[in-house]
Amino acid sequence: MEADDDQKKKVMVAIDESEYSRYALEWALENLKDSIANKELILFTVQPISSYNYLHASSYGSTPPELIRSIQENQQKIALSLLGQAKDLCSKYGITAETMSEMGDPKELICEAVEKYNIQLLVLGSQGRGALKRVFLGSVSNHCVQNVKCPVLVVKKST
Repeated sequence: MEADDDQKKKVMVAIDESEYSRYALEWALENLKDSIANKELILFTVQPISSYNYLHASSYGSTPPELIRSIQENQQKIALSLLGQAKDLCSKYGITAETMSEMGDPKELICEAVEKYNIQLLVLGSQGRGALKRVFLGSVSNHCVQNVKCPVLVVKKST
């Protein structure tokens, strides 16, 4: 008897432009290859809404809609390029991955996607920030560990 889509085991790797994220994906592909090969792999990226870009643009008066659209289109291009590179890396391991992209707060959107897509394992990279930086900048991995309802694998790159 075949499992329907909701019953499939799903692994999600959340990626961004950082070397830590790429390392986490490579680590997962190397170390979990046999497990991932039998499951659905989702590569997920979130392009944060860059308040700096909007603030900078609005310093010239009200932000023109075409400028906002241009910034969003640029962020979408970055996401597509990032996901394409990650998908190519997966194919080198013989793994086919589905890709998804969102725009907004990575902490919240990763947690929402885990719930929405019934993810059984979330893989994240760790930027290795110290305690003080985590307090001020926040930590996506810490937030996800505390808030998702599936196991979370945080891959730390050794320095």
